[in-house]
Amino acid sequence: MNGENETVARLLPKLSELPERMKAASAPTKAASAPKKCDRDADLPGPPASAYTLLPWLLMGLGAFSNLVQGRTPNPWIGGAGLLAFNSLYITISFRAFVKEKRESRTTLVILAAMAAITYALTIFYGGTWLFFFPLLSLACGAVLRDRGLGLTIMVLASSAGAISGMEAGDVWDNVTLAYGTFLSGMVTAAVLSLSQTVRELRDTRQELARTAVEKERLRFSRDLHDLLGHTLSVIVVKSEAARRLAPRDLDAALGQVADIESVGRQALTEIREAVTGYREGSLGTELDRARSALLAAEVEPVVRLSGPPLPSQVEALLGWVVREAVTNVVRHSGAARCEIAVDGAPDRVRLRITDDGRGAPPVAPGPRIGGTGLKGLTERLATAGGSLEAGPGPRGGFQVTAELPVDPVDAELEAELEAQGSRQD
Repeated sequence: MNGENETVARLLPKLSELPERMKAASAPTKAASAPKKCDRDADLPGPPASAYTLLPWLLMGLGAFSNLVQGRTPNPWIGGAGLLAFNSLYITISFRAFVKEKRESRTTLVILAAMAAITYALTIFYGGTWLFFFPLLSLACGAVLRDRGLGLTIMVLASSAGAISGMEAGDVWDNVTLAYGTFLSGMVTAAVLSLSQTVRELRDTRQELARTAVEKERLRFSRDLHDLLGHTLSVIVVKSEAARRLAPRDLDAALGQVADIESVGRQALTEIREAVTGYREGSLGTELDRARSALLAAEVEPVVRLSGPPLPSQVEALLGWVVREAVTNVVRHSGAARCEIAVDGAPDRVRLRITDDGRGAPPVAPGPRIGGTGLKGLTERLATAGGSLEAGPGPRGGFQVTAELPVDPVDAELEAELEAQGSRQD
């Protein structure tokens, strides 16, 4: 017994710390919810978005620098100034090439033009190892131009490199190799950087789609929870009032209302669980039966008329939400004595009309309302499926809700997005 007490005494402090540990473990930290930029770039193919990947290629100019140091270059001050200017402009271009706004600016094109002028002047005047400035210039053009006249620019540079090299009457294959290296450095650089940029844009798009999906799911859950709880609580209140009225004179009838309250509560628990997991698909027939029961309990005469072919489950689910919300408003606000629910189906479209003879439009609750609730939320739901919802005074007074849906509902948001993409491509 003493051993058990000691064990319990050791465990109690740990158990008292357990809620705090669970809270700390479940709370998202800033570092966890927002991954670092280096972590995001680490899992992307291609070179990182940094100018430092282009700077090592400046080593191709070591031959010209060696000629200057060894005194084998005529007019070394001019050559040194040209080498310094070219390297400075190349470094500037390297850092501007990875910022889209700077890469596409006129200043960057002017810097490229200055690099080209220096390259042509130094290679024509000095030749030899100075000809390696052409591959460097081509690489800078590939990093900046990407797809804006890149092919023509690279072809001109490659031809110029081969022609200027040929002016020294060197080996023909050396001239071809220089021209090919100039062409290859520009085209490969442009291809690799463009591919890397495309991958990053696709990744950003995927993250944006994920955020949009989360927002839609939150909106769906808030709508479902509002509609489920609003309708269920209204039915429970109405049936409780009916049981209270019946209890003094008819105990059996009052017990029947209490049994209905229990059934409605159990069904609400099931529906809330299904709404959380996203698997709830309401049946129109079930919703009409519940509406009839709620109206009778509120001493409102229900009149239900159905016509047309059977409907798809998605259409029935959407119409079921309309019936639920409209009947809840009738029970809560209308003070009506009669409520008509008519479903008119056609091969391509179905119409649901709910009319009461009450006092008219339901009052708007004071204070801010959560977006996507009530009739506003139903309007958005039906619009997403290609339908419409109208609510207003009935033809003979009271209030009327009319919903129309295509028999084959579509995702209107997706169609609008596809049309927008098509127009941008055109």
